[in-house]
Amino acid sequence: MRTTSGAVEGIIEVDVTISLEPFMLVANELVTEVCSDAGYSDERLELIERWLAAHFYTNRDPRPVNERAGPVSVTYQSAVALNLNTSHYGQTAMMLDTAGGLAALSKQKPKRIASVTWLGTAEE
Repeated sequence: MRTTSGAVEGIIEVDVTISLEPFMLVANELVTEVCSDAGYSDERLELIERWLAAHFYTNRDPRPVNERAGPVSVTYQSAVALNLNTSHYGQTAMMLDTAGGLAALSKQKPKRIASVTWLGTAEE
């Protein structure tokens, strides 16, 4: 991995009971696949990976958008269809990827596979 838990904790408040390793691992895989051939320095790749790890962490521990104290209410950031745009961390990672690989990936629609299920009875 290019980034560290300490680097990720420097940009996002984390729950100490939640390991950052799974989020750093997926960020590393994505940066390696999408950004490593773009000619970036090792420092730039680490920055992209750091911000992506923070983005993926928000899937596990969403950031509050709105909080209230009296009669307690909290609203969290969440919109699956928006991909990396769902958090400031994902948006920053895309901005750091000036070659546009992450932005292009974030715009892709999920592939759908058609299937048919027969619920009738077999003819004899």
